[in-house]
Amino acid sequence: MTKYIYQNDSYIKSFTAQVTAVDTENHALQLDQTAFYPGGGGQLPDAGILYVNEEVLSLKRARMIKGEHWHFLKEEAVLPGVGEEVQGEIDWERRYKIMRTHTAMHILCGVIFRDYGALVTGGNMDILKARMDFEFESMSKELVQVIEEAINKEVQAAHEVWVANLPREEAFKIPDLIRTKINLLPEHIQQVRTVEIVGLDLQADGGTHVHNTREVGKIKVVDYKSKGKINKRIYVELES
Repeated sequence: MTKYIYQNDSYIKSFTAQVTAVDTENHALQLDQTAFYPGGGGQLPDAGILYVNEEVLSLKRARMIKGEHWHFLKEEAVLPGVGEEVQGEIDWERRYKIMRTHTAMHILCGVIFRDYGALVTGGNMDILKARMDFEFESMSKELVQVIEEAINKEVQAAHEVWVANLPREEAFKIPDLIRTKINLLPEHIQQVRTVEIVGLDLQADGGTHVHNTREVGKIKVVDYKSKGKINKRIYVELES
């Protein structure tokens, strides 16, 4: 099985690994460990480069397929063999912006759950911008301004962000661990990764985050829309 370096340390920018499987038809590799996030939970996959003996293998994307982590390479890349050593290098500027965005979404979610008790019904992230849907009956410009002030207050509060891996049974004893309307965590997952913004938010989550909320920077609520009778969408952007 692949060791997912990004789950315990999202600040690692490069790593060394061995090839454990090769898919010649799809031009893809499996590695014994990786720092490339494969996408999921609304978060974009990482970009970057793989090297074999200083030869560049252009990474098309990382992707999780049926529980297996694959690295898809561009077709011009010469595939290494099983057992060969590769070096991976994250596109750090892009990754860090995504980390800031993801933590911003947890701040937004934490504030709205704390202040209004509203659950998440959907969401998606891009680089330094995102949207999230909540169970609100109504939304107004005035309410949006109050929410924006509240989330930026939590950014400046410099909350630490902690990651832990818990047995499923223990994790689900935590009240309100799942903030989405539907529990999307598959039954076969027995170790649950949690992300805690200390003093604000604690959720099951598999993505990458910053260590402190101050790293997020200013969050701007740029728009809001009604997506149904009890479903309102909030759009946010972060400063570069």
